[in-house]
Amino acid sequence: MTDPRARAIQSPDPFRLSKLYPDPMTPEEIARASADKMWRLDAARTAADMTLLSVGPGVARISMRVRPDMLNALGVCHGGQIYLLADSAFAYASNTYDVPTVAQHCSITYLTPARPGDLLTADAREAHVVGRTGVYDVTVATQNGETIAEFRGISRAVPRATIGAAP
Repeated sequence: MTDPRARAIQSPDPFRLSKLYPDPMTPEEIARASADKMWRLDAARTAADMTLLSVGPGVARISMRVRPDMLNALGVCHGGQIYLLADSAFAYASNTYDVPTVAQHCSITYLTPARPGDLLTADAREAHVVGRTGVYDVTVATQNGETIAEFRGISRAVPRATIGAAP
């Protein structure tokens, strides 16, 4: 198949995800529709005042300004806030195929602190997908392009789940 969403549409490999029919939407339209649905339901991103800058198949870019209520006792951005931003970008990138996907494992390396007022941007990109498991890399940088953190997320597709359904 030449469709970049082949893993999410149909595959002769029984260990890969499959749908019963191909979607008439383009991969970019599917990614945007998936992100729009998640965005409406995402309370965490609302609390952090994040902005979805772009989304496409396997990629997402989200920004967040460091506010005073995001600082730790040392006066720099709390690592949990940076993790929240990186994890959010990972979530949007891994859910761009209209197949609900959750985090299976994540790690982050903090390289330098973010300061009050910094505009942080998380760029997430799909590195590898095999069956229901995906690997995503996220770089978090300041408005000056300085990388402050590197995040790696391992995703697991849960095709029977529905985004927005009650637990």
